[in-house]
Amino acid sequence: MSEIYDVEIRDEGIRLGQFLKLANLIESGAEAKEVIADGLVAVNGEVETRRGRQLSVGDVVEIGGTAARVSSTDA
Repeated sequence: MSEIYDVEIRDEGIRLGQFLKLANLIESGAEAKEVIADGLVAVNGEVETRRGRQLSVGDVVEIGGTAARVSSTDA
């Protein structure tokens, strides 16, 4: 896995599908649905198949060898 980079969110949480788009890990909501359903996305090291999974600050999302951490604009 490559270096983890931080992606800031404005609220306390964000849904997995939205975060994938915000972090530029995928191109569209349709692609998010597909890669999550195929088991290609991991949250904190565990495969996640729920697109609506609520993420919190500090969670790490991995896809295709790239990892992004949810961070807060308040930090």
